[in-house]
Amino acid sequence: MSVSAIERQLMGYRLTTAQILYHMPDHPGLLQTFIWQDLDLAPRFPELSRFLAFWQRELDGKLHSVRVASTALIRPAELRYAGGQLTLH
Repeated sequence: MSVSAIERQLMGYRLTTAQILYHMPDHPGLLQTFIWQDLDLAPRFPELSRFLAFWQRELDGKLHSVRVASTALIRPAELRYAGGQLTLH
């Protein structure tokens, strides 16, 4: 059974973005950037780890570095007292 994105977020998954720098296969002295984004569980990041394992196993470009950012999409509402009153009729 497939789990929807909302259900995954309620289970603690967060929007995760990874900037992957890798060496170009034909020109190893040059670096190329790839941006990966998906819902993942911080701090272990199993989805990203699976993707990077696939990269190392199947793709020619050797990884140079990976930068990761993560944020919760579903979070408590931020409410504050406005300190004023508005009356209509």
